[in-house]
Amino acid sequence: MAGERIGLYPGTFDPITTGHAEIIRRSMRVVDRLILGPAMNISKGPLFTLEERCDMLREAIAELPADVGARVSIVPFTGLLVHFAKARGATVIVRGLRTVSDFEYEIQMSNMNARMEPDIETIFLVASDRHQFIASSLIKDIAKLGGDTSSFVSAKVHARLKAKFAGQQAVN
Repeated sequence: MAGERIGLYPGTFDPITTGHAEIIRRSMRVVDRLILGPAMNISKGPLFTLEERCDMLREAIAELPADVGARVSIVPFTGLLVHFAKARGATVIVRGLRTVSDFEYEIQMSNMNARMEPDIETIFLVASDRHQFIASSLIKDIAKLGGDTSSFVSAKVHARLKAKFAGQQAVN
């Protein structure tokens, strides 16, 4: 559709957290369509396979109101983010910010992306105070050590984490 604003929210989503879900919901106020781009970034050594991460993203979309969820799609990618955004017709890259260190990293990426593709704008959505401390890496650590992740991820993701680490809890 002409004039449609397409946004791209990239990430590893390993796993998707309530913070990610909040950014997805809030992004839908700014864009007409949103592409969730789970990165096939092997260097980060994800806990979940790409297929599992896409399944979790589909589950998160299913929890959105139907009219909103219908405007969200999932397209895994590899390579340069701005090349992927351009190929998909995205004019906006959405990034969530939690901390000052996030900002420092994201501003560098945003400036570099703007140099490569000036027609693609990056917008930053600051996580609410309820989600500022939530990071996928911390969630995985909590789950690995047998902690309760249920207030940081959906019930389905919580169950997936428990299954991944069943029988692997550290012994002190």
